[in-house]
Amino acid sequence: MSSRQAQSRGEDPIGRHRMTPTELKALLATERNGSPFLAYRDGSGSLQTFVLAAREGPLVVGRREGVDLRLDWDREISSIHAELRYLGGEWTIVDDGLSTNGTFLNAKRVSTRQRLRDGDRVRVGKTVLAFNAAATGPIEETETAGEYPDVEQLSDTQRRILIALCRPQLGDGELHAPATNQQIADEVFLGVDAVKLQMRALFRKYGLNDLPQNQKRAGLAELAVRSGLVTRRDL
Repeated sequence: MSSRQAQSRGEDPIGRHRMTPTELKALLATERNGSPFLAYRDGSGSLQTFVLAAREGPLVVGRREGVDLRLDWDREISSIHAELRYLGGEWTIVDDGLSTNGTFLNAKRVSTRQRLRDGDRVRVGKTVLAFNAAATGPIEETETAGEYPDVEQLSDTQRRILIALCRPQLGDGELHAPATNQQIADEVFLGVDAVKLQMRALFRKYGLNDLPQNQKRAGLAELAVRSGLVTRRDL
């Protein structure tokens, strides 16, 4: 394995400049199947998906032969590294001392059981696993007065897409329609299909799937500006 391949696995597996048209097509097909899944790069740098089927008992991630999700090319992953478990209709991850090098959820080390949200990134060793909730729908959070989505829940790509989406509304103080998918794609250097994929993830993340199709983009832009996820400083 080359150092280039090792470095590429440590990056977002479905980030910008990574996805080939063939990989994007396969990713969209997996998403349409309706089951949650993990996307990651294998030892050769190829995109792989691992569908998470509801089950009793833990789903073990590690390097040892016989584990459920085997990542045997990454020497920084322990033989038994972490566990995924399906609880109450949601997927969670825990590493309670199983691994030597730790497990990280959105750059924060996992020490207790953590619930996975659509768009989360899990790092084990040098390998990043991108979680896609597919058709499971948005997670219902306990409402707290004045509580809005945390910017730390967003991937770097999703954050840049939100900024591009809101740019027409914040640019000159006038009320404009949010940016189109093509305008966003041109700004963030992604294909239009990749932007659509990320927009669908954002609609799910923030509970906007029930809005009429022609209102989702405006609703997302309004939420982003109102909650402070995107400000004039970002422009």
